[in-house]
Amino acid sequence: MGLGGTAKKLQKVTEMAEDVYTRLNDLRDQIIGMRETTQETADRVERLENETAEMRAILETLAENEGIDIDTVTAEAHIAEAEADDAAAADGAEDSAEAADADESDA
Repeated sequence: MGLGGTAKKLQKVTEMAEDVYTRLNDLRDQIIGMRETTQETADRVERLENETAEMRAILETLAENEGIDIDTVTAEAHIAEAEADDAAAADGAEDSAEAADADESDA
C-alpha cells in the first residue's frame, strides 16, 4: 500500500470525524433546547399550581359565605364522574361484544 492509499484512508477518517463532530454539536444544541423547554414547563406548572391553590381558597371562602358544603359538592361530582365512566365502559363492552358476535356469525 502506498502513500496515496494511506492519504485516502486518512481523508475518509477525517471526514467521518467531522461528521461525528457536527452530529454531536447538533445533539448538544437539541439537549440544551430540551433543558430550556423542560425548565419553562416546570415554571409554568408551578405557576398554575399556585393559581389553582389561590382559586380554591377563594372558592372555599365564597362557598362558606353562601353556606355550601364543598366536600358534599366534590363527592357528588366524583360520583357522577365515576358513574359516567362506568356507563362509558359498559357501552364499550357492549360494542365489543356485539362486534365479536358479528364476527362469529360471519365465520
